[in-house]
Amino acid sequence: MFSSKTLLITGGTGSFGNAVLNRFLNTDIGEIRIFSRDEKKQDDMRHEFQSNMPEVADKIKFFIGDVRDIASVKNAMHGVDYIFHAAALKQVPSCEFFPMEAVKTNVIGTDNVLTAAIDEGVKAVICLSTDKAAYPVNAMGTSKAMMEKVIVAKSRIVSPEKTKICCTRYGNVMCSRGSVIPLWIEQIKSGKPITITEPSMTRFIMSLDEAVDLVLFAFKEGTSGDILVQKAPACTIEILAQAVKELFYSTDEIKTIGIRHGEKMYETLLTNEECAGAVDLGDFYRVPCDKRDLNYDKYFKDGDTERNVLTEFNSNNTELLSVEQVKEKLLSLAYIQEELSSWEKSV
Repeated sequence: MFSSKTLLITGGTGSFGNAVLNRFLNTDIGEIRIFSRDEKKQDDMRHEFQSNMPEVADKIKFFIGDVRDIASVKNAMHGVDYIFHAAALKQVPSCEFFPMEAVKTNVIGTDNVLTAAIDEGVKAVICLSTDKAAYPVNAMGTSKAMMEKVIVAKSRIVSPEKTKICCTRYGNVMCSRGSVIPLWIEQIKSGKPITITEPSMTRFIMSLDEAVDLVLFAFKEGTSGDILVQKAPACTIEILAQAVKELFYSTDEIKTIGIRHGEKMYETLLTNEECAGAVDLGDFYRVPCDKRDLNYDKYFKDGDTERNVLTEFNSNNTELLSVEQVKEKLLSLAYIQEELSSWEKSV
């Protein structure tokens, strides 16, 4: 479906954008546009791909802009067939201190991207959400929950034949920018204790490749208005830290420093309320758009008593991985392989 087509990635200089480029550049895709506001990151990415993949690097086009500015979004969207909307403020503590900045990027920015996409006749837009949007307790999760509402609402007002709009929701991506694993590796290399917030806290874990797989699944199988959830295993923060510690032969202690601003003890990917209409697709859940209109009068006479037997899917009731299982998952990541190689040479 991407043959000779143009793909736009908002927030494209981040971990997800890099993963998509590595996955797609050697295919017959026509063009990949990287849209972001940081010219330094764009320049670094340009040089990296020109050096590592010179035969296909000319497929990448860079656009400076901000999703908060609809004019700059529209400027990058002429001739675009598909969009991965990854631009977001993602750090929980910083969003707690600057919640309106999260609203501007995650909510208004998403509305701008979808408005521009509909105006330009983009065939499909897949937006990236987070487990923190389900039962949100922090500003980041709340802004992402509102983002999901914007996505579903937009899908109701445009024909799916013109622009399909879907949302993917997933948990923590291992070794992505701003995640905790690179911090722990740096602490080990510096001879410092590994710092964790709360040992019994659980988090879903997945790789960047699995995140890309979910987005591709949404493109192929999603219906406009869907929220698509990838089932994922989880582990405690203590298990994750112990796995990193053993992989890097660390004898330093694991130090508990306490929960940060706005953090939850466990995360949810599928809420009990969503279970009423969700569809179990094996490796994924599909939460279809509620197509009912605002005419609630008829529901005083005609109700709907049917309900699915699905129950809430969270990081406490999913498969919990052991230290050995987490180590195996970590060793499959190129980032960990590279860091281990350089570490083993230095010790």
